[in-house]
Amino acid sequence: MEQNNKNRRSFLKSTGTALVAGTVLPFGFNIREGFAGQRAKLKVGLIGCGGRGTGAAAQALKADKDAELTAMGDIFSDYLEESYQSLVKINPEQVKVDEAHKFVGFDAIQQVLDSGVDVVILTTPPAFRPSHFKAAVEAGKHVFCEKPVAVDAPGIRSVLESARLAKEKGLSVVSGFTYRFDLAKRALFERMNNGGIGDITSVFTIRNGGGLWYKERQESWTEMEYQLRNWYYYDWLSGDYIVEMMVHSLDLMSWALGDRVPISVTGTGGRQARTEEKWGNIYDHFAIEYQYENNIKGVHMSRQQKGCSNTNRADFTGTEGFATIDSGKRTHATMGETRWDYEGPSNNPYDTQHVELFEYIRAGKPMNQGELMANSTMLAIIGRMAGYSGQTITWEEAMKSEVKLGPAAADYRWDLVVDVPQVAIPGITKAV
Repeated sequence: MEQNNKNRRSFLKSTGTALVAGTVLPFGFNIREGFAGQRAKLKVGLIGCGGRGTGAAAQALKADKDAELTAMGDIFSDYLEESYQSLVKINPEQVKVDEAHKFVGFDAIQQVLDSGVDVVILTTPPAFRPSHFKAAVEAGKHVFCEKPVAVDAPGIRSVLESARLAKEKGLSVVSGFTYRFDLAKRALFERMNNGGIGDITSVFTIRNGGGLWYKERQESWTEMEYQLRNWYYYDWLSGDYIVEMMVHSLDLMSWALGDRVPISVTGTGGRQARTEEKWGNIYDHFAIEYQYENNIKGVHMSRQQKGCSNTNRADFTGTEGFATIDSGKRTHATMGETRWDYEGPSNNPYDTQHVELFEYIRAGKPMNQGELMANSTMLAIIGRMAGYSGQTITWEEAMKSEVKLGPAAADYRWDLVVDVPQVAIPGITKAV
């Protein structure tokens, strides 16, 4: 075990603690010239114009003064127009989207890709991510891909294959796992990976929060539109909340353990507070245990229930101390023989991920987080599988699963009626 942990630390040192997948440039590194010594305009396309997409587009334009937003696509025209108006107010000089380049419908992705963009931002609901990522890579585009990247194992396998193709093509792929771009967390993980708390033996993550948004049903909506506008509450669209939101906490666990995958996963979950039909078929609490080699364990607990105490924390236990990240208190610290607290500069990781994406593109040194983002997303998917079924599931079983949530991308249409499963019951529901 000691030798394995030493090998892990050596691997992390050699590959960089900030981003395991890809060459890492220091934060703040600025490419002022590129493409034969001349600063070129980079055309950006936005696919998915909700709040997250609008924010990501604004951050991309802020990150590179010579980037221009030239195409936008969404299935809803109102989302697209609201996003466009917001972006014009934020940065009118870099928003160059005319009416002919506002694409609406299930085929908007292909229209954006065909419009001549260099970089695409993928921020639709997670169910669309595998097919959109595949199309973007096949079209030769650099990609910012929001998390999570899939909702089921077939989707993960597709993303991994697309990530390999992106590497062959020399394309940059940056994920929306923002913790990886946070300076305080990078410093903490560098300290841990250099043996600051000894060999890590367990990781505990907890994120408890309240309720979220809901869109009231309108008479003009088909059932498909209703579900798409309330995508968070349907597992075929979001993967359940453990996949859509708690994947950030699980990414911290993966990062701490050198991005290894677990051997098996056991867990449970259910819904006690969010029980009305309007909340679709997702859970409101999970408790999951991840078993790694050498008896290393990861534990994730979370809930989304109104009126309860909230927390967002990760604790790392080592043979010579422990470390903690407490988002509520903004604490990043290790405790061993001496206590260390992060006192360095702060940054907005949502900005930094786009800064680094454009820097790598202009440097001609592709940065590819495809495998990382797929494996971290799969941690959440296998957690849902274990929670839904109440069974212990191996990583190998989960990765081979043929269970596909929702329809194939080619079948999407407004009159399609998706057969939404009943709320899962541990001990009865089959998840693999």
